[in-house]
Amino acid sequence: MTSMLDLAHLQQWIGKSETRTDTVTEVPCAAMAATMDMESGPQQPGDAIAPLWHWLYFLPLHRQSELGEDGHAKRGGFLPPVPLPRRMWAGGRLQFLQDIRVGDAITRTSRIVKVDAKEGKTGPLVFVLVRHEIAGPAGLAIVEEHDIVYRGMSGESNAAVPKGIPAPQEAAWTREINADAVMLFRYSALTFNGHRIHYDRSYTTGTEGYPGLIVHGPLIATLLLDLLRRQMPGARVAGFRFKAVSPLFDTAPFQVCGMPSADGKTVSLWAKGPDGMLAMEATATLDASEP
Repeated sequence: MTSMLDLAHLQQWIGKSETRTDTVTEVPCAAMAATMDMESGPQQPGDAIAPLWHWLYFLPLHRQSELGEDGHAKRGGFLPPVPLPRRMWAGGRLQFLQDIRVGDAITRTSRIVKVDAKEGKTGPLVFVLVRHEIAGPAGLAIVEEHDIVYRGMSGESNAAVPKGIPAPQEAAWTREINADAVMLFRYSALTFNGHRIHYDRSYTTGTEGYPGLIVHGPLIATLLLDLLRRQMPGARVAGFRFKAVSPLFDTAPFQVCGMPSADGKTVSLWAKGPDGMLAMEATATLDASEP
C-alpha cells in the first residue's frame, strides 16, 4: 500500500518554509480563559500568556473555496499534498525560552523537517514533522516540533478508534472534563479550525465512522498544562512533550491527571478516557531557576 504513495514527490516539500506575523491581543486570551473555565486570563498589555496559548495566533485563514470536504484546507501549499483523507495532530515537543506577552508583535517561521511513510494496521501512514520558531520583541521565545499523521479511511464503523492501553492508576491530581459540543465549538472558533470532526456530528459519525465528536488534540494538551497551572500556580514550564494515543469524544466526560516527580523537576501528565484507557501522555519540564 505504501508503494502507491509517491513518497519521493512528497519529500520534495522537506525544507520548505514560511514566515507569518501576528500580534498578541487580549480578546483571544480572554475567550480562551472562559473556555478553560478560568476566572480570568491575561487581560493587560505586558501580561504573559499561558504555555500553548500561542496556538490562538497565526491562525489558518484559508478562503472558503480553498477548503476540502472535511473542512481542512485542500492539500498542497505549505504542507505536502498527502493523498490520504485523515489528518491528525499526533503530538509535539516544545521549548518555552521566554514568555510571550499581551501586546507583543510575534513572528513564526515554520519549516518542513521530515516526511516519511510506513504501513500501519489500517493501511499506509504518512508522517510529517514541522518545526516552528516563534520570536517576540526580545528574540526567540518558543521552539516547537509538530507531528502530523495522515492515514486512510478504514471503511468499517468505529474502526477509526484504535485499541486502547490502560492509563496510569495513581495520580496526585485529577480533574474531570466535560468536553461537550459547545466547548468543542468554542475551541474550534478560537483556533479557526474548520475540521468537521469537532462540530459536525452527522459527518463525524456517518462519513468518518467515529462514535461522537472528537476532542481536539491541542485542546487536550492545553487542558493538561491547565491542570498543572491550577496545582502549581507559581511554576514556570520550560518544556513540554505530548503524544496522542487514542481519541476522546463528546459522548462522556474524561479526566486529566498529573503526577510530579520526586525531585520536582518534571510532571507526568495524561488524559484518561471514561473506559480508563490512555488518550494522551505528556511530560512537562519545569524551570529550575524558578522558586
